Amino acid sequence: MSLFTQLQRRAAENRPIRIGLIGAGKFGSMYLAQVPRTPGVHLVGIADLAPDTARANLARVGWSDERTRATSLGDALKTGATHIGDDWQALVREPAIDIVVECTGNPVAAVEHCLAAFAHGKHVVNVTVEADAFCGPLLARRAAEAGLIYSLAFGDQPALICDLVDWARTCGFPVVAAGRGHKWLPHFSESTPDTVWGYYGLTPEQAARGGLNPKMFNSFLDGSKPSIESTAVANATGLTVPSNGLTYPPASVEDIPFVTRPIAEGGVLERKGMVEVISSLEADGRRIPYDIRMGVWVTVEGETEYIRNCFEEYNAHTDPSGRYFTLYKRWHLIGLEVGVSVASVALRGEATGVAECWNADVVATAKRDLTPGDILDGEGGYTVWGKLLPADTSVRIGGLPLGLAHNVKVTRAVAKGQSLSWNDVAMDTSTAAYKVRREMESLFAAPLLKSA
Repeated sequence: MSLFTQLQRRAAENRPIRIGLIGAGKFGSMYLAQVPRTPGVHLVGIADLAPDTARANLARVGWSDERTRATSLGDALKTGATHIGDDWQALVREPAIDIVVECTGNPVAAVEHCLAAFAHGKHVVNVTVEADAFCGPLLARRAAEAGLIYSLAFGDQPALICDLVDWARTCGFPVVAAGRGHKWLPHFSESTPDTVWGYYGLTPEQAARGGLNPKMFNSFLDGSKPSIESTAVANATGLTVPSNGLTYPPASVEDIPFVTRPIAEGGVLERKGMVEVISSLEADGRRIPYDIRMGVWVTVEGETEYIRNCFEEYNAHTDPSGRYFTLYKRWHLIGLEVGVSVASVALRGEATGVAECWNADVVATAKRDLTPGDILDGEGGYTVWGKLLPADTSVRIGGLPLGLAHNVKVTRAVAKGQSLSWNDVAMDTSTAAYKVRREMESLFAAPLLKSA
């Protein structure tokens, strides 16, 4: 039975999936725009540090005042309306809520929210992929131990890539490579919130009109978000990662199967079975026609002559050898698609992407020369960007995960372009996020180093 049919049945039975949302910013607002249009779902409560801003966002996406009239979570359950407040702990404690959608974008807070949700018997759809990137494997383990589901969020590119990889493997195709697109030139790694709009392709006026956060958008541009999302994909699918970071080969959609082959066959891959990100810009900055900048893709291999003949007979676009074929979605709709995760978790008991191993990590890397006393400001900021590395490499160098490089003091000099280690900073070791990360390292590091 389709997810939509099951949602309709839940609506007819007055037995909706009950949701709690933490964080009602841009991503959360996009999901909120779809909630009134989705049967069988009741958004019981929203927890946000700025409830008035959350209300303004709800009005912006078309919610009526009637829908948000609930004076408490209990009142929301009685009336079918939604309660808005700033107490996330009350939200995760509410027994009637089935799923918590973590949508803050704050990786340290997100870990605390996820763990508390598990402790109170709640499934989690984690939009804050930054948290998944530095401790997703342990979050997934904690959820499973509690008999719960932890899931990446559909609409965000990692879950869409995982879906394509699952399609390929379920069909019997070996996955050669999978990933997303990005607008990339090497110097973008140095971009700051002051330079982001010119590189990104928006005017400051357009950004202000949309209420766009320059630091968040800079995390996309400077390579941090592509690394974060590629890490989530690698850990959820078992695909490996480039040995020294993403290479961002430029390619049109047409050329993806040509580029995403092993080096020995004319492509860019160190080996088959890797994640990679395709650039929508040539090395000289020229825009590539029919690019994959906002999309996702998977390249598969036709292992037999018969399969390759089928590719040819059905006009599947392949590389010149006819061996490699790429399936793609050219667009992703971000928060507008989160309902797929909510329905999949609640109705099928299936995550839309979940970490199953620790193959990859994102290590904070200096955007400029750093000196003792400097304060790191995390992804998208002025001090560091995120570099994708194999997990065993990160363990060997004691890499500082980007998700924990927020409001942290530098204690010794770090040269521009150098990845930071735990020994370069003074960490707050009291947070749940730090403890979970260190626990994950203790559980996973020995096998990684043994196999390296």
